Amino acid sequence: MARRKRDYKKEYARDHSSPKAIADRTKRVQARRRAAKAGQVRKGDGKEVDHKRPLSKGGSNSRSNTRIVSRRANRSKGAKSK
Repeated sequence: MARRKRDYKKEYARDHSSPKAIADRTKRVQARRRAAKAGQVRKGDGKEVDHKRPLSKGGSNSRSNTRIVSRRANRSKGAKSK
């Protein structure tokens, strides 16, 4: 059975260009910048800002909803949360 080729342009348009996706990405960048300013993370350190309750599930970008975790921990968490 032949596998269908992925249409990467279509996937990108679907997952990255919607107004909600752009707003969520902006919030993630703001959280990272705030953590960098506080000295919690820096470029290339392997740490990420994790939203305890994901933005996709209605979480906020407040400091009480964010924490610093390793890249591995954040990626393994995925969208399994609440």
